[in-house]
Amino acid sequence: METARISRLLRAVQDGNVSVGEAMRVLKHLPYDDIGFAKVDLHRRLRCGIPEAIFCQGKSVEQVRGIARRMLKHGADFLATRAGEEVFEAIRREAPDADCNPVGRIVSVKRHRRAPPPGEVCIVCAGTADIGVAEEARVTAEFLDNKVRAIYDVGVAGLHRLMSHTRRLRQANVIVVIAGMEGALASVVGGLVARPVIAVPTSVGYGAHFHGLAPLLAMLNSCAAGVTVVNIDNGFGAGCAASLINHTGCSHENGD
Repeated sequence: METARISRLLRAVQDGNVSVGEAMRVLKHLPYDDIGFAKVDLHRRLRCGIPEAIFCQGKSVEQVRGIARRMLKHGADFLATRAGEEVFEAIRREAPDADCNPVGRIVSVKRHRRAPPPGEVCIVCAGTADIGVAEEARVTAEFLDNKVRAIYDVGVAGLHRLMSHTRRLRQANVIVVIAGMEGALASVVGGLVARPVIAVPTSVGYGAHFHGLAPLLAMLNSCAAGVTVVNIDNGFGAGCAASLINHTGCSHENGD
């Protein structure tokens, strides 16, 4: 029924009876695909600029595989986050070309590519222990058609490591800063650049770190203007936000 509806709409556009703008408004509100245990939102990228991702934590492998299979049936690209080896294997059975990143615990299936905007997203992390979250952010931003540069292990305990990358930081369009412990790196970067800084606290640290609460509060209380904060370990959310910022003003297939 959905295919028939879309075909009628496209024919109406071709015949000049419906404008392109009106057709886009209709397409943005098409329903989801109900597969029983999940309602797969196949038109989220059209509405929001970011496709639906499969959050694997808490789902069975078969549930993840079922959602992936349905998305592939509709020709949709997708990410699967918080994925383990069993999920990697299950998705590869459905999509042998899936790119699995065990460090970031993320899978991407990408078959449709757009030209990236001229701006660059820079992913910066404080320590080697933060690289897993950084990789989730990096893969997400690249999946969303951005040019991405990663700068890892440049925390404030050795500030000279960060300062050697100052020029590159200032050339970026938006910067994602990932840090655990006391989370000071976000404030330092925010004080160096005239760019949006998205801070990601991680659950890396000693006892009084409270599994990421300490850097979360430190980043929320940053004295550097222009620093915004996502939730603990949320590399995916940071990558999405960075992409939306980087694509602002660009012409997309969603008609915005």
